[in-house]
Formats: sequence, C-alpha cells, structure tokens
Amino acid sequence: MNSITLELANLISDKALEKAQSMGFQPQTIAILDIGGHIKVIKRSDGASILRPEIAVGKAWGVLGMGFGGRDLARRAEAAPAFFNSLMAMSNGRMVPVAGGALIRNSNKEIIGSIGISGDTSDNDEICAVAGVEAAGLIADTGT
Repeated sequence: MNSITLELANLISDKALEKAQSMGFQPQTIAILDIGGHIKVIKRSDGASILRPEIAVGKAWGVLGMGFGGRDLARRAEAAPAFFNSLMAMSNGRMVPVAGGALIRNSNKEIIGSIGISGDTSDNDEICAVAGVEAAGLIADTGT
C-alpha cells in the first residue's frame, strides 16, 4: 500500500471521534491526507468550531511536509523559529507545528498519509489521533 485508502481513512477518523467522545473531550475535527498531501477525509463532530478543519489540515499537512510527527515539529519550531517562520511563509501558512498531527505508517514503517486533529488540547487531540490510527492496524508517528 503506497497511500492511505478511503476505507482506512474513514475507519481511522471514526475511531478517533469515538475515542474523543468516550473520553469526554471537546468536539473534534479530523483531517486525513494521502501521501501526496491531498485531503482524503475531513470529519467534524457536532459542535466543532469553524476554524477546526483548517487547524486539523494544518497539523496533518505540516507533519507530512516535513516528514516527522507533530511533537518533533513543535520542538523544532521552538528551537529554530526563524526557519519555521520561513516555512510558514513558503507554505502560505499551512503548517500548524503542534501535537495532534501524526504521520500514518504501514507495517513496513512507510509513510502512507497523515492525520491532524483539532478541538481539545493538543495532547488530547494526539490521544485521539493515535487511537484512530492504531485501530486501523497502522502506526501513528507523533514524533515523541
């Protein structure tokens, strides 16, 4: 498998939303991108605020574009703000370098897509991302 399928993207997003609901988190928005950075799925919980899709896509797009998880992306952004300001300019502001974004890897550890979640704290968003990806039998690379 070279890129995430629609079936897997739906499964991951459904399981991530279930995790958020079971833990009593704020309404979530999930974005899953394929290996080319194209949106495969966006799902919003009832009550999710209007900027959540853009934030979720930004988390997913940033990790996919740089090739490492959201936690690592956040650490690097903090350590090299001038570089990340340049990346933000080059990407037209599409990167959100915080937890809640993860690469999706297959069993061979190849990147097949990415996930970004927004709605609660970044740590809670990440919990849901990992739960969704692992429910699909895949590996969530959060950059920890």
